[in-house]
Amino acid sequence: MSKRRRKFTSEQKFQIVIEAIKGERQISEIAAQYQVHPNQISNWKKQFLEKGATVFNTKADDSKKILEETQEDLFKKIGQQQYEIEWLKKT
Repeated sequence: MSKRRRKFTSEQKFQIVIEAIKGERQISEIAAQYQVHPNQISNWKKQFLEKGATVFNTKADDSKKILEETQEDLFKKIGQQQYEIEWLKKT
């Protein structure tokens, strides 16, 4: 039996990293609470300090781009259909 990988949202990662940065508790204690390996928390903390909060939001940016492209395509189709309807009304 293999374990399934757990996926953490950007908000969860951010919360864990903030707790680690505060330094009120040791990383091993935080890791035990969230059931994450201490090295993973250290990696997230390093990424956060290098790149800021946007490091965990890659999927949100990708989905936003996809939605914008889809919206543009739909507006083009609507415009074309309106043009065709007006042309058919004239004939």
